Parts: sequence; C-alpha cells; structure tokens
Amino acid sequence: MPALLDRLLADERARFIVIGGINTVVAYGLFAAFEAAFGGRYLLSLLLSYLIATMLAFVLHRRFTFAVTGRARIVVDLLRFESVYVVMLAANAVLLPVLVELAGWSSLAAQAAIVVVTTIMSYLGHKFFSFRRPRPRARGGV
Repeated sequence: MPALLDRLLADERARFIVIGGINTVVAYGLFAAFEAAFGGRYLLSLLLSYLIATMLAFVLHRRFTFAVTGRARIVVDLLRFESVYVVMLAANAVLLPVLVELAGWSSLAAQAAIVVVTTIMSYLGHKFFSFRRPRPRARGGV
C-alpha cells in the first residue's frame, strides 16, 4: 500500500486532487459556516471563504502540488495565482445567484455543483499560468 501511495503522490495531478480536496473541504466548510453566521448572505459568504481558502491553496499548491521553491518569485506567483482565482470567483459569483435565484437551488447545493467546474479551471490555470516556469534552454547546438 505505501508503494501505491508513493506512486500516486509522484503524479502532479494526484497531488492536485489531494491538495485541492483539502482546500475544497476547507473552503466549502467556511462557506457553510459563513452562510449560517450571516443568515443566507451567500455572496458575502463566498467572498470571505474565498479570501481565506485561496491563501491556504496558494501555500499548499506552490509547495506540494507544483513543488515550486525559493522566494525570488513568490510575489509574482501569488499575483498569477490570485488572477486565476479571481476569474474563478467571478464565474462563481455569476453562477451562484443564477442557480439560487433563477433555478431555485439551495445555496449549498449550488456551491457544491460549481466546485466541479472551478476545480478543472483551477488545475489548468495553475499548471499553465500560476506556477509555470520557463523551460531550460538546450545546451549546444546542432
């Protein structure tokens, strides 16, 4: 079993799913807690849970998922990371009221459905934009 776990965690996509799963549970838990605390103000709950969860996600994805080290580019990485999440937040902020107000879904069910879409957006955005590093140039020439 440990060998299987080692092989799985050697795969970046598997690490993304594990870290993303942890972050999704935290973000969704925060969303639900803020919903209860603020009496159904789901857009406020979305914003507050977003602010906390994206900081957690940045640290975990940078360190574990994409194995980026060093402090030289941390601000650039954070700005790129947040730009991906801002797009996802905008999509979420549009879809959530549509599903709640127009389709009649509960805010918790709507948010759970939206997570599926934003997870795919997140992986692609972070892999190809947030934590992308230039490829090393080949030495020597032909």
